[in-house]
Amino acid sequence: MKRHGVANIVEEQPEFPFVAVAPQCPPREAWAPEPLLALLDAIAQHYDVDPERCSVTGLSMGGFGTWAVALAAPHCFAAIAPICGSGDPARVGALRHLPVWAFHGVRDPIVPLQRSVEMVEALRQWGGNVRCTVYPEAGHDAWTATYATPELYTWFRAHTRGPSA
Repeated sequence: MKRHGVANIVEEQPEFPFVAVAPQCPPREAWAPEPLLALLDAIAQHYDVDPERCSVTGLSMGGFGTWAVALAAPHCFAAIAPICGSGDPARVGALRHLPVWAFHGVRDPIVPLQRSVEMVEALRQWGGNVRCTVYPEAGHDAWTATYATPELYTWFRAHTRGPSA
């Protein structure tokens, strides 16, 4: 994890202004939202975090985890940024209040771009606050460009949970 994603940035930039958590999905399993939510509760109890600004991002399998945990507890988060992930488009209406910024590479041989497109289009049909960045030359590694984009962190900081959280 220290080679990719936010954990790498934290390693390189100790003044990174976020508490970053990078759990690993157990081998040969899919993300289960309950342990992720329990982890977030434990972090909130032990660290000085603003629960109104809790956001989720993840890459590849973590992109799937991002969608899964947001769908399981949509009012717990200020924003989500899944990278090369997907979820159940039939359930995405639960996220219509949540700012979502999805990222994907056109040439991704592992998770087809269409998976992110389906989620984004379904959320747009619900009137969701969603944007999507597609990297025309990227394969599965859409995260290096994403996490190197300062605008992503400005975007995270701009959001807080809504009044119904």
